[in-house]
Amino acid sequence: MQNLTESLDNATSNNSTSIIVKVCVVIPLFCVFLYCILLMLHTFASHRQFFDSSRYILFAYMLVNDTLQLLTSVLLFLFVMGNVKLAIVYCAPLLFVSVATFQNGPLILAAMSLERYVAIFYPLRRPISWRPERIWVIALSLWIISCIPPTVDFILMRPNVGWDVFTTPLVCKNGVLNNLPIQTLFKVAVNALFFAAVAAIIFFTYIRILLETRKMRQDRASVTKALHTVVLHGFQLVLSMMVFTFPITETLIMLNIRWMLEHIQFFNYFCFVLLPRFLSPLIYGLRDESLRCYMKKAMPCCRARVGPLKISKYTGSHKISK
Repeated sequence: MQNLTESLDNATSNNSTSIIVKVCVVIPLFCVFLYCILLMLHTFASHRQFFDSSRYILFAYMLVNDTLQLLTSVLLFLFVMGNVKLAIVYCAPLLFVSVATFQNGPLILAAMSLERYVAIFYPLRRPISWRPERIWVIALSLWIISCIPPTVDFILMRPNVGWDVFTTPLVCKNGVLNNLPIQTLFKVAVNALFFAAVAAIIFFTYIRILLETRKMRQDRASVTKALHTVVLHGFQLVLSMMVFTFPITETLIMLNIRWMLEHIQFFNYFCFVLLPRFLSPLIYGLRDESLRCYMKKAMPCCRARVGPLKISKYTGSHKISK
């Protein structure tokens, strides 16, 4: 009896240590990400010239979307780690925002690639909806489209008979509320459709801009830069798709390493959900020379002098004058 009690105490202690380690890994990384995102958004808000470019407006929209996605994801992670149970009325909005922002991510990448395409081929006669003062129409349309899948998913949901939407405490996870086969099939079909459409758009814009690069003799550098931006969007799409490697990585880890299932799930969550979401906006934002210089100027520990900026008519990007 004493040995059993000691064994249970050791198991509880190990479980508590594991939870503390996981939380201590996720929270500092999220804080660093949040600081960088807030710094970028502060830079956008502080300099009016960024609002004169559709590219930067869409990028700011992507920053807000990724921040909401990560915030809800980390909140759900902390609730699961702390075994905090919520009623469906409180859990459902968190899951809704998490799913909608996840779906919205690749749609924003497609819009940013199309914006580069419009900037190259229609620099002087852009469609009205792609102009900086009307780009909010594109952003709003993307948000509405991304809200459709979770809305349908929750309509298909059938809570257990004994559940009370307002009082029954449940672990706030997708698998608890969305466990019907038709919901799984719907999510697989929607994800496949979204990512295939985005991949086709990015591939189309890449090929068109590549062909235009070979034909143009003037301002070739600007078109080449736009081509590199589209390639980066493709890389960001690959990062977003890494979340679908969960079944493969779980099987490989279980076959080769004797880990508990909860540790494998945390490994997948950290490597294929958090890290790609952390890296995607940071890589895209920090590679931009104008944004990077203004961010340095805004940081107390790293002041930099930045000259006046000029906007290229082909890329909409800002160039620093010496």
